[in-house]
Amino acid sequence: MKVVLGFKPRLFKSLKSYSGEKFSKDLMSGIIVGIVALPLAIAFGIASGVSPEKGLITAIIGGFIVSFLGGSSVQIGGPTGAFIVIVYGVIQNFGLEGLIIATFLAGILLIVMGLLRLGTVIKFIPYPIVVGFTSGIALTIFTTQMKDLFGLSSIDKMPGDFISKWIVYAQNIGSISWMTLFIGISSILIIIFTPKVIKKIPGSLMAIIVMTVAVYVMKHYFGITGIETIGDRFEIETTLPRPETISINMETINLLLPSAFTIAMLGAIESLLSATVADGVTGEKHDSNTELMAQGAANIVIPFFGGIPVTGAIARTMTNINNGGQTPIAGIVHALVLLFILLFLGPLTQHIPMACLAGVLVIVSCNMSEWRTFRSLLKNPKSDVIVLLTTFFLTVILDLTIAIEIGLLLAMFLFMRRIMETTKVSVTTDKLDLTHEGEVYHEREILDLPKGVEVYEIDGPFFFGIANKFDESMKSLGKKPKVRIIRMRKVPFMDSTGLHNLESLCRLSKKENIQVILSGVNEKVRSVLMKSKMDEKIGEENICSNIEEALAKSRNFMNSNN
Repeated sequence: MKVVLGFKPRLFKSLKSYSGEKFSKDLMSGIIVGIVALPLAIAFGIASGVSPEKGLITAIIGGFIVSFLGGSSVQIGGPTGAFIVIVYGVIQNFGLEGLIIATFLAGILLIVMGLLRLGTVIKFIPYPIVVGFTSGIALTIFTTQMKDLFGLSSIDKMPGDFISKWIVYAQNIGSISWMTLFIGISSILIIIFTPKVIKKIPGSLMAIIVMTVAVYVMKHYFGITGIETIGDRFEIETTLPRPETISINMETINLLLPSAFTIAMLGAIESLLSATVADGVTGEKHDSNTELMAQGAANIVIPFFGGIPVTGAIARTMTNINNGGQTPIAGIVHALVLLFILLFLGPLTQHIPMACLAGVLVIVSCNMSEWRTFRSLLKNPKSDVIVLLTTFFLTVILDLTIAIEIGLLLAMFLFMRRIMETTKVSVTTDKLDLTHEGEVYHEREILDLPKGVEVYEIDGPFFFGIANKFDESMKSLGKKPKVRIIRMRKVPFMDSTGLHNLESLCRLSKKENIQVILSGVNEKVRSVLMKSKMDEKIGEENICSNIEEALAKSRNFMNSNN
């Protein structure tokens, strides 16, 4: 299957050389990944503010679409911990209907990103931003689980912001349920130590099985109550929901577009990061634009079934690789396993203790926190540290949407500042030293400049950040020359502001009877000049290929005006 616009799902390429051996590996891996995904899908659904089966439905439908249409052979899609904060916030502010519309819009944005071939661009989002909001999300998830972990039943309604949550926890510390805390801590210890004893069974699944059985026995045989389970809080539907319609108008689009943008950006970053990590292990190369379109399709479809946002999941993808998954069939099997569990074993999930799920999410948040990476980034240049800490604190204290937007904005400003610092503008009025320039067209290393000729050299991109610096260098000399030569041999590109600045210089120079000559213009910059008709304004003969040609033009101009 190959569609125009470069949409190339990896599944159809994989099927051309598929074999029974590959299927057996995909089948086994898909079953294991499905089992691993079960507790995570339930936990992410509940933590996001929806019912547990919504997390499973997201993993089933979203995971199937991502594997069926995606650009990676081993990517596993579904709900992830990174979305908990943004999903919970959208539900709190706009309700479940708002989340459905925001997810749908995010799906459209992801497809547009793929069509515009922005997959490779998104990979260049500064690393401090990624670590900053990931660590911030991890701390926020950890904070949201304290009520269920400690069994603080006296808290009726949790505040939305980070600081207020901890104030409420401190005020209600006396209502701790020690039995609930015991279940939560035991779950955490089981998750930590299970891989050291049994590598094939995920710790989170082992914790859920052991703690669910333990709580069931305590309730029904020893009369111990007060330990809240999923069934105490939610009514679980064990069927696939029928698709519902979505009503969208311009008012809701304007209201929810910022949230949709955050979901799309977060989904794109996490999915492509997961696929890139997988490439490093498998040696393959994913198609980033196809992957974005697959993620977009999943997020367009899942809202009709009441699901939450879908993205590539690094942990489940690595589980797939480590258990022998080779093609997208493994991801499809994982979705079918979860469907089987929902339809036939769904009622059993109501006995899972909430404290156990809190323990699962505490471990998830610790794994997400990347505290070692965070600590090492604090030793980086000051600009990186500013971006890191700004993104982190905005994510924790305010909102993930604001954090990503301001983090990107701050990173762009700091990047432009670095470019401005590396781009230099020098002025020469007497002798031009060409030593060590490596230019093959001159015979002398030092050229004498005719009286009344100024040479400006721009070393770096000529964009809006440099335009003012160029103006300042020109005004600093005071005395007006007869010829201005602008050396542009080290200018790789020019933007519209730089072009406008050059046009203004030519216009003002013409009024003052000063000739402007360009030297060493490369083909890319020359093309920009020609499209803007600069060759007509400055004279095509005054756009020279090297400095000696430009000096010859300046001498001719001086002689003709004497």
